[in-house]
Amino acid sequence: MFIGIGIPVLFILLFVTVIVIVVIFIVRGTMQYSKNNKFPVLAVDAVAVTKRTSTSSFANGADAAGAMTYHMSTEYYITFEFETGSRQEFTVSGNVYGMIAEGDKGRLTFQGMRFLEFERF
Repeated sequence: MFIGIGIPVLFILLFVTVIVIVVIFIVRGTMQYSKNNKFPVLAVDAVAVTKRTSTSSFANGADAAGAMTYHMSTEYYITFEFETGSRQEFTVSGNVYGMIAEGDKGRLTFQGMRFLEFERF
């Protein structure tokens, strides 16, 4: 099961799979960005009702000494409730996450699913 100069077919399939997955993520991100840009920028009164984080880690491979290295990533989310009673969750930066507490009331500015700003009353 070798192709050409001896590269295993499995390696080629794995490489192509990784490339396809990267392309899918890029396309999905671009589509969401474009979709958000079509929405108007809204500023509404809202309450921060819940906060959550999502942490993931993966191995980067071995360093020069042969020890495995790992990368950790944390995403931050805040759910806001509007005066109408509807809720929407936004991905925010770690700085914004740290500055907003559950129960904070203020003026939320957003565009589609994109968080822009929250100013406390």
